[in-house]
Amino acid sequence: MDMLAVGAGLAGLVVGAGACWALLRTTGGNKLRQAREEAERLLENARKDAELLRDRTLLEAKEKAAQESTRLEGELKKRRSDLDREDGRLRKREEQVERREEQLGKREQSIGDKEKSLDDRLKKADVERRKIDDLRDDLIRKTEELTGLTREEARALLLQNLEQEVRQDAAALVRRIEAETQEVADRKARQILTLALQRLATDQVTETTVSVVNLPNDEMKGRIIGREGRNIRALEQATGVNIIVDDTPEAVVLSCFDPMRREIARQVIDKLIADGRIHPTRIEEIVEKTERQVLEEARVAGENACIELGIHDLHPELIKLLGRLKYRTSYGQNVLKHSVECAHIAEMVASELGLDAKLAKRACLLHDIGKAVTHEIEGPHAAIGAELARKNRERPEVVHAIEAHHQEVKPKTLTAVLVIIADSVSAARPGARRETLESYIKRLEALEAIAQSFDGVEKSYAIQAGREIRIIVEPDKLNDNECSLLARDITKKIEEELQYPGQIKCVVVRETRKVEYAK
Repeated sequence: MDMLAVGAGLAGLVVGAGACWALLRTTGGNKLRQAREEAERLLENARKDAELLRDRTLLEAKEKAAQESTRLEGELKKRRSDLDREDGRLRKREEQVERREEQLGKREQSIGDKEKSLDDRLKKADVERRKIDDLRDDLIRKTEELTGLTREEARALLLQNLEQEVRQDAAALVRRIEAETQEVADRKARQILTLALQRLATDQVTETTVSVVNLPNDEMKGRIIGREGRNIRALEQATGVNIIVDDTPEAVVLSCFDPMRREIARQVIDKLIADGRIHPTRIEEIVEKTERQVLEEARVAGENACIELGIHDLHPELIKLLGRLKYRTSYGQNVLKHSVECAHIAEMVASELGLDAKLAKRACLLHDIGKAVTHEIEGPHAAIGAELARKNRERPEVVHAIEAHHQEVKPKTLTAVLVIIADSVSAARPGARRETLESYIKRLEALEAIAQSFDGVEKSYAIQAGREIRIIVEPDKLNDNECSLLARDITKKIEEELQYPGQIKCVVVRETRKVEYAK
């Protein structure tokens, strides 16, 4: 467009020059010359202007061309970089595709191998299954020949055995549910126990916490009391025992939970009666001497027990505690004698079984050591005894046997089991432990009531001091198999509802009698 403008300008100049030339010819020679000069001058100016305009236009065109070339080069570089990136992504994708194809090829090969192996195994399994079927048929045929039972008869017998097992499992399930129910009913059980203790605690406390001292005459009661009660107050303060002076002729009652204190108080009163001098100062002297004497007697009793059993490395503190058991009773059974007896029993059992007899004997001697301090330390005597043995550096096996002998901790060693057995045997020995007449009669009545609560029971008798119960059933209501189940159910109910030492033998008698008379 710039070149066209330049051409148009030149054409205009030529037209102007022509017009001037015509004017000069018409106006004359001078004017013609002037016009010619003017035209030449105009032509020269026009030529210069045209050259300047052409140079400027060319320069602008070059600049625009350079700018356009720079822009095109930038766009070209950008497109080349974009193409390079796309090319890199394509190459990566091609590599990934190649790797995937390679993996797929390997997988296909592996799957093919596995399918082939699986086919081989299936073929072998079919062969083995056919062999097993043949063997099973042959075994069934031989079993039928040997037992004389058909398949249906064997199935019926199996169902019968299965029914018995299911009944046993059902009984175990019922027992577990009952145990869970017992846990849920803990609050009510506490209330019931509280009421029971309210009714029965008096007899038990009287048996275990009271000693009676016989007096030569009733006048001695006044001397023991003293003027304004000073003697009896001094006795109670020095010994820690409550002295009860009632209407019982020629006797006073000593009441205290600590059996050693009761023994000290009993000996003090005996010595005061023999001495005849009863006043607070003399009481303090006698109490001090008697305490030393009783402690020494306890230590000697503990040493004698160790010597009798051949145990010579017991800690002195444990020997003292053993001696204190001499003054402790459990259901009328002396605890120290009970411990020695348990040790002898455990020694014999361990020798028969090829176990460590010395270890069993030691554990049995110490198993009730906690009873010596149960009035001082809170907790079950098994746990207390185990802690005392542990503090006095007893062997871990002995400590475990002590804490597990009432199964408050699950026994983990044969020695612990031996202690449990010996403790049960010693406690269950006829005559070893004393029962009150009332509790004895209640236990017999409870045994008979449990047996009578089952259907088909005609009569029940508790014999052998409650160690055995015999149940006579109605023969037309129960068969022999049902009698076996009845015996198991009765023993299970006795275990759940009663507490008793040792074991109770349950005998179910089913007898059919037919009587005819010869005429």
